[in-house]
Amino acid sequence: MIQEVAQIEYNTERPKLIIPEYGRHIQKMVDQAIATEDKEERNKIAKSIIAVMGNLNPHLRDVPDFQPMLWDQLFIISDFKLDVDSPFPIPSREELMERPEPLSYPQNHPKYRFYGNNIKRMIDVANSWEEGDKKEGLILTIANHMKKCFLNWNKDTVEDEVIFEHLFELSGGKINLKNSDEDLSNASDLMKNKKRFNTNSSNKKNYKSNNRNRKRY
Repeated sequence: MIQEVAQIEYNTERPKLIIPEYGRHIQKMVDQAIATEDKEERNKIAKSIIAVMGNLNPHLRDVPDFQPMLWDQLFIISDFKLDVDSPFPIPSREELMERPEPLSYPQNHPKYRFYGNNIKRMIDVANSWEEGDKKEGLILTIANHMKKCFLNWNKDTVEDEVIFEHLFELSGGKINLKNSDEDLSNASDLMKNKKRFNTNSSNKKNYKSNNRNRKRY
């Protein structure tokens, strides 16, 4: 009994798996392929391993780069020690370790995040248009949408002058409605859809709670 306990292997004592998703059996198969001296035999073993790895990911078979991905993972599991003929370019350790270039943060106006990036894009488009009724209509639409965004995330009411001030700032001073006679839509009209959605959600919750308490025979 003591001898059997001594032969038990614990995961903490085993070599670390490079790609744990494939399990230890795949790792052992790759290690066996690395230890095989005959290259032709290694190629056969590698193709068998690729077939097993593909069976473990049947949901990815329709992905265009499925086979190249499996071969890349095979070389990664082997720690790039496997010498076989691959039907695809063999990745290098340096390529995989190379850090990607940082992505630029798309937020152009973090001071008013509740407006979203699309508002800033719309303002830039309005700035590029020639003066006329079409541009005035777009600006008024933008202002009303800004007011709706403000009400969604901040308060139940907001003065139009606040929206005009923000619009002036976001447009770089090119759109100025601060001294105009324009009136934006009422807060109640802008929030009608929100109230309707909230009403429907509450009705669904009540319906579910009523059904939950109902006896079933």
